[in-house]
Amino acid sequence: MSGLPLISGRGPGDILAWRPQGPVSVARYCADALALAAALPPGRYIVNLCEDRYHYAVLLAACALSGRVSLQPSSQSEATLRQLACTYAGALAVTDASTPLPPELPAYPLPSLQELAGEACADVPHIAQDTVVAILFTSGSTGMPQPHAKTWGKLVANGRAEAQALGLLDAPHTLVGTVPAQHSYGFESTFLLALHGGCSFWSGKPFYPQDLADALAAVPRPAMVVTTPYHLASVLASGVALPPVARWLSATAPLDVPLAAQAEAATGAPVHEIYGSTESSQLATRRTTAGVEWTLMPGVRLEQEGDTTWASGGHVEGRVALADILALHEDGRFTLQGRHADMVNLAGKRTSLAYLNHQLRTIPGVQDGAFFLPDEEEAARAGRLVAFAVAPAGERAALLAALRTRIDPIFMPRPLVLVEAIARNATGKIARSTLEALHERWIRNAR
Repeated sequence: MSGLPLISGRGPGDILAWRPQGPVSVARYCADALALAAALPPGRYIVNLCEDRYHYAVLLAACALSGRVSLQPSSQSEATLRQLACTYAGALAVTDASTPLPPELPAYPLPSLQELAGEACADVPHIAQDTVVAILFTSGSTGMPQPHAKTWGKLVANGRAEAQALGLLDAPHTLVGTVPAQHSYGFESTFLLALHGGCSFWSGKPFYPQDLADALAAVPRPAMVVTTPYHLASVLASGVALPPVARWLSATAPLDVPLAAQAEAATGAPVHEIYGSTESSQLATRRTTAGVEWTLMPGVRLEQEGDTTWASGGHVEGRVALADILALHEDGRFTLQGRHADMVNLAGKRTSLAYLNHQLRTIPGVQDGAFFLPDEEEAARAGRLVAFAVAPAGERAALLAALRTRIDPIFMPRPLVLVEAIARNATGKIARSTLEALHERWIRNAR
């Protein structure tokens, strides 16, 4: 088994991370990871719940260097953590904050890295390529979260491929992420891109627009903001003045061209998107305002069998069936047609929930909204979709009238339910379980 370095192409004195206390060198990071690896209690599985991105990065490296596996749930709900404890016997949660934990999951507060600190490392440690270092979980937006193991060799290739695809190898940026590192997108684009793409990262996770402005003011330029459509829209709507941004990177949901164009006009920074999934890892990139086509990352291959597209090669773990419907082009690029689970067929007509959601959310006065297919067989038989909308000043009749001008009548929701809010997870997604709960509550109230 040949090993690959924890960090690629960097010298001991190069800066890997930026913290409120100051910069962190490659040598310091390696020393922190080795010291923590020696301090962790026995056990194979560590649930990495660290909120500080530097703490997260040190803990993941400590796990990899000591033969442990970092479990990375995209949700920290009690039900999710309890399921992890049941599935991975002996799992231990390592936290750097007062995260509520179920009794089934023992907690181990992250030790003070300053107290553990040893001598800075002159040499970067190596990890065997086939070592499973992390298990990532799907977001649960379409069902129960599913685990996907990631090996070190593929993760190293992943970081390099993204850096090459985005042109960062020759122009490293400081990465400021609004998404958690536990999520596959945040994992790849703020952690792997730093370790193996020549970039550095900010240790925080700014959520509110002013937090983002403060983070950008604290790091050197050029800076790339790793975010989501939901966060990007919030920043632009807030009117908060941002320090210079060199580039925006978005993923986890389709980004509307008008929103991307607004961001580029407001900040002068190009907006790029990442396409991928937890199952496949990231696969392709595009500049949103340049067209609908996606360009594959180096080494990635796509094959089609019927309506199913399979990804393989490069940093993809094995051969993975994609959840989306893709149209492949002769030049190697592709366009997205929708998700298999997202497609709705009623009375011989076909559309996607994503399209319906977009039409609902662009109605003036609608702050948020989502269509829901309660039960596929029942919906197909009865021809019923449900929609939930957050529209504080709106009236149901007026919203339905506006929606009727935008979508085919067969897809009109029965009913349209006005709600105060629709909960989203840390990456801005709406979990199916959230819509199920709203639907069940509406049924109870309607009786």
